[in-house]
Amino acid sequence: MRTGLVLAAFGALALVFTPATADAAKKKKKYEIIEVKNGASISGKVLFDGPLPDDAVENILITKNPDVCGKGEREVIWVDVKDGALRGAFVFLDRVKKGKDWGAPEGGAYLINQEKCRFSPWAQVVKPGPIKIRNSDKGVLHNINMREMIGVEKGRVAKRTMFNFGQPDPGDIEQVVKPRRSSYISINCEAHNFMFGYVMAPKNPYAVVVGEDGSFNLSNIPAGKYTLKAWHPRFGIKKAKVKVSAGGKLSQDFTFSGG
Repeated sequence: MRTGLVLAAFGALALVFTPATADAAKKKKKYEIIEVKNGASISGKVLFDGPLPDDAVENILITKNPDVCGKGEREVIWVDVKDGALRGAFVFLDRVKKGKDWGAPEGGAYLINQEKCRFSPWAQVVKPGPIKIRNSDKGVLHNINMREMIGVEKGRVAKRTMFNFGQPDPGDIEQVVKPRRSSYISINCEAHNFMFGYVMAPKNPYAVVVGEDGSFNLSNIPAGKYTLKAWHPRFGIKKAKVKVSAGGKLSQDFTFSGG
């Protein structure tokens, strides 16, 4: 009798947790685009306090294509601070269920440009999906390696290659940015060990790279409670719980340090 009851209960659970149910759960988590009326905004700055870490700047010897890449050493600035502003940081709202639509990317497409042996821009936010990889350096072989950074939130980063290919000729190649577990992405050139950059591909459009003065602004946000986060590739994540009202304007700064 007890065996029959156990089997019956197991069968009931199997009926509940079907593949269709799992798919439905995934669909529920998908970001929903709505018309945001009287949206709120959050603005502020990402700042840096204290002395710069010893590895804030790295000088790497240029050993390939000096006619295009330059001669001597390339200065790679991992921690870019000016007048107290921490540049190259990202600010975003985490796990937003619904809100505004993605805006059209500048120039009609998301783009990573390899020019004079540099990735341009150094940091950018993209919508998951197609992206153009451009080689603007005639006669130079670039090899872009885009990797998903898993474990950023926990401070233990493992990297999964999303794509890695050689690009010997000038022009564009289209790839797809499709994160599996993390929105944080690093890029480097396997042909030139001084070329680096960062991308963020979040599930919602409430994400920006801070300006030259460390400032940011997120607009057209539905009223509600959120987790606002700042990410710097060198220092990790800082977060703040925020609440915005319809049409409201909220100010929130973040301060990182080298300690």
